[in-house]
Amino acid sequence: MKILMRADTHVSYSVPAEGTKANFTFSQVLAALSVSLCSLVVGFVSAYTSPALVSMTDRTITSFEVTKDAGSWVGGIMPLAALAGGITGGPLIEYLGRRNTILATAVPFIVSSLLIACAVNVIMILCGRFLTGFCVGIASLSLPVYLGETLQPEVRGTLGLLPTALGNIGILVCYVAGSFMNWSILAFLGAALPVPFLILMIIIPETPRWFVNRGQEERARKALKWLRGKEADVEPELKDLMQSQAEADSQATRNTCLELFKRINLKPLSISLGLMFFQQFSGINAVIFYTVQIFKDAGSTIDSNLCTIIVGIVNFFATFMGIILIDRLGRKILLYVSDIAMILTLSILGGFFYCKAHGPDVSHLGWLPLSCFVIYILGFSLGFGPIPWLMMGEILPAKIRGPAASVVTAFNWFCTFVVTKTFQDLTVAMGPHGAFWLFGVVCIVGLFFVIIYVPETRGKSLEEIERKMMGRVPISAVVNIKPFSFNM
Repeated sequence: MKILMRADTHVSYSVPAEGTKANFTFSQVLAALSVSLCSLVVGFVSAYTSPALVSMTDRTITSFEVTKDAGSWVGGIMPLAALAGGITGGPLIEYLGRRNTILATAVPFIVSSLLIACAVNVIMILCGRFLTGFCVGIASLSLPVYLGETLQPEVRGTLGLLPTALGNIGILVCYVAGSFMNWSILAFLGAALPVPFLILMIIIPETPRWFVNRGQEERARKALKWLRGKEADVEPELKDLMQSQAEADSQATRNTCLELFKRINLKPLSISLGLMFFQQFSGINAVIFYTVQIFKDAGSTIDSNLCTIIVGIVNFFATFMGIILIDRLGRKILLYVSDIAMILTLSILGGFFYCKAHGPDVSHLGWLPLSCFVIYILGFSLGFGPIPWLMMGEILPAKIRGPAASVVTAFNWFCTFVVTKTFQDLTVAMGPHGAFWLFGVVCIVGLFFVIIYVPETRGKSLEEIERKMMGRVPISAVVNIKPFSFNM
């Protein structure tokens, strides 16, 4: 049961519904695990070039020449293809459905890896990487939307971080396997990974919200029964879904592009875009992509390849910490901790490289870059890594969720491309210390963005979030700092 006072009182009280009780049902865990296995594939193929390029450019292993320029495109073409996939994915999840869109990426993932594994020239590798990136772009927006629409509010944070956790496992598997496999064998391994995900995705249902959007009430009821358990009373939740859909339909226009830029929709869209901007311009992909080179430049006494594996392990365990904490502390607290950790470590890294270039001597501090990297990755993986994707599936209004998620995902991959391609130029123009300090300044701005604009969504249904994001309750920056409130 809900008790809501008038919006102009700026106060709301809620009493938990007497309907479906939230718990970790086997069905919800299976649904989350199934789509998260897709994220494992995404993590593996995203990390592929880091170990693969070493053997790919070795003429004693590869029968054809891969020049330095071609090698840069093998790594750089994926973000561009993912941008295209992000743009395409929005319409696909609206017309095919969330589940079918995710399922449709499985076979192309297999084909793209086989194309790379069997390559006899660079063109085949580039085609395989483009197809891989295109699927990654589609998956990036489909996974959080599916989980946001199927999981109950009380477990959405915990299970919603499973894709990030399995994505990090995929990265770690690629790093470890790449240390003793050549690029071709590693690609064959990549072709095998989508098979379990393909099988499990056939079992799980489409999201109830998509069925409601299509006017298929009975199929929505069946999907809810499957997700919540046969004994669960899903009628209150189904009624809430239909009421929310009716409200959205009454305010909608036929032109989807116009819908995106309506004033009531701009707020959640802007918040999601802002989170993606600060996620990427924290420098994470530049740091990960150039990990080995950064450690060499720092004169670290620790083996650079071992450093890469250590960073991958930290990334993996940090995400599991986030899974444990996100529904206890809330999204905003983790974002605060994440941002502060990145600000401190980027500042120290900048100071280290400044001293290395201009004095005093810091050669005896070879352990410092790795320590900062570990804390930086830990901070990022706790908050700014997974939460922007999780919140994208939570705060975007149902009526524009497909096209809006498409815009947000494409923007994320555009930022990824810009950061990774300009990082080396930045280090030449400003020095490594200047680049790290610049990323640190962006993180400081991001901290204030989170404090002032980002809402707390912990424990809220998508319907509650959407109604409050429509501006019926004004935002209070002071109250919004608290992890338990959602006053907008």
